[in-house]
Amino acid sequence: MTTTEQPILLAAVSLFSALHLGFQARRVGWSRMKYKIMPPAVNGPPEFERTFRAHQNGVEFYPVFLVVLWTSGLFCNEALAALGGLVYVVAREMYFTGYANSAEGRLPGFYLMICVLLALAVTAAVGIIPSFLDKYLSIKILSRSI
Repeated sequence: MTTTEQPILLAAVSLFSALHLGFQARRVGWSRMKYKIMPPAVNGPPEFERTFRAHQNGVEFYPVFLVVLWTSGLFCNEALAALGGLVYVVAREMYFTGYANSAEGRLPGFYLMICVLLALAVTAAVGIIPSFLDKYLSIKILSRSI
């Protein structure tokens, strides 16, 4: 695979999102220190519990994000998927910060995050279906000229 064929944008967004998730984990650590919550405890003041849950929710959604990001990027459009991935990271930050402040504060980030995941899933499906039909059923519904 040549450099021009490598999914560089997808890799860059994946790395950025992983670093962001790690930074959010660090913020949970800072919250532990602030409220004197020693691991493995996850109970404490509501401020700590919201911060902890905000990060856990991010961890729970992360595999879904990576699957739809890469599938969309490889089968539909890498640049569009990478842009969606960046918007997703912004939405995760909105969610995390909003949730840490109040339970209701998480909603704008949550709605944006769900919209991005849905858009990436739809573009992934749009990309996979023609490839699947062509490869396994010899049905060409899109013609690609070189």
